[in-house]
Amino acid sequence: MTGTPTTDRRVAHLGLGAFHRAHQAWYTEHAHDDWRITAFTGRRPDAARLLAAQRFAYTLIERAADGDTAETIRSISAAVPGDDARAWLDTIADPRTGVLTLTVTEPGYAVDAGPPARIAAGLSARRASGAGAIAIVSCDNLPGNGRMLRDAVLAHARADAAWITENVAFVDTVVDRITPATTPADVEAARELTGVSDPAVVVTEPFTEWILHGGFPAGRPAWDAAGARFVDDVAPYEERKLWLLNAGHTLLAASGRLAGYETVSEAFADDALRGAVEALWAEQRAVIDLPPEDLDPWLDDLRIRFANPRIAHRLDQISRDSAAKVPVRILAPLRRRMEAGLGGGEAQRAAVGSWIRSLLELPPPDRTTLDVARMLEPLSDGERIHTVIAHLTPRPHQNPQGDTK
Repeated sequence: MTGTPTTDRRVAHLGLGAFHRAHQAWYTEHAHDDWRITAFTGRRPDAARLLAAQRFAYTLIERAADGDTAETIRSISAAVPGDDARAWLDTIADPRTGVLTLTVTEPGYAVDAGPPARIAAGLSARRASGAGAIAIVSCDNLPGNGRMLRDAVLAHARADAAWITENVAFVDTVVDRITPATTPADVEAARELTGVSDPAVVVTEPFTEWILHGGFPAGRPAWDAAGARFVDDVAPYEERKLWLLNAGHTLLAASGRLAGYETVSEAFADDALRGAVEALWAEQRAVIDLPPEDLDPWLDDLRIRFANPRIAHRLDQISRDSAAKVPVRILAPLRRRMEAGLGGGEAQRAAVGSWIRSLLELPPPDRTTLDVARMLEPLSDGERIHTVIAHLTPRPHQNPQGDTK
C-alpha cells in the first residue's frame, strides 16, 4: 500500500488507535482536500511502526449485517511513536499545523493525566515559534469534552495561559462509530476483499457521526463534505446519544444478561426486550430538545445498528461501571420528565428495576456495583427503585460520564 505525500496543511492527532482510523481519518479522507494527518501514538509505539511499514495507508472494512465493504484510507501522512517528544513539539509548533485532534479516552482528561501536560508543552512551543492560532478538537466520549480539555490544559499552562486563552479554540464534539478490536479473521477478510495482506486493517460499522461546535482559526478540512455537522450547541446531541443509544445499551446489558444473551444484537432480537427498549426511547426522546427530523431517522439508524449481528457489542462489557452510567443515562431524563410535568416514565422505572435485578442476581462486574447491590438487597422491590432514584439521580448541571460502553 502507498500513502499520500505530505502537503502544506496538517492535522496533528494524539492517540493513534482504531477509533481514530475509523472516524477522524475517515472524515479527512472523504473531505477530498489537501489536509493530511500527522498522528502520534499514546503510550505504545506499535501502531506507528505498523503503519510506517506500509507507508501509512490501511484498509477500513465497514461491516454491515449483509456483508463487508473495504476501502483504502490514505489521509495519514506520518505516524510517530508517542515518546518522540521532539517530533511532537515540532509538529505543534509548525505553522502548517492548523488543527489538533485527540482520542485519549476519558481518563486522559484528568488534570494529572499525561495528555493535558503534553498539549500544554506543545502549545508553549507553538507560542514561542510564532505559529499563531490553532483549534484543538476532542474526540472522546465526554460531554463538554472541549471545555473539559481546556480546563485541564490551562492547569498546566502557567505563563502561557493568557496566550492559550486568546489563540486556542477548544472544540466540543459528539463522536460515534463502533469499532471493535481487530482479529486475525479480520486480517483474512481484508485479504479476501482487497487481495492485499494488511495487518493494520480496521473494522467498523457503517454508521458514523461527528457533531462539532467551536471555531477553527487556522482553517480545517472539509469534514462537513463527509457528513460532519457544525452546530451552535452540542448539548442536545450529547443527550440524544446518552439517553437513546447509551440508555438502550444499559437496559439491554441488564435485561439481556438476565435472559442469557451475550450481545446487543442477540438481546435486541428478543421481541420483549426490544419492546422495552422502544418504550424507553419513547419516554426519553420527549425531553430531548431536538426536532423530529433530528430524532426519527437517527432512531431508524440506531435500530439497524442494534440489530447488526456482525458487530459483536458484548453486554458484559457494557455492564461495567453501570452504577455511574444509570444515573446519567436513565435517571437524568427521568428527572427532566418530572420537571417538565410529564411524570416519571413507566419504561424508565422498569429499566431501573431491570438494572437492580441484574445487580442482585448476576455476578457483579465491578466493586462499585457490588456495593450498590449490598445496599439494596435488604429492601423491598418498591423501596429499591425509590432508593436508586432518590440517591443516584444526578443534580442539574452535574457533569456526566458519557462513554459508549
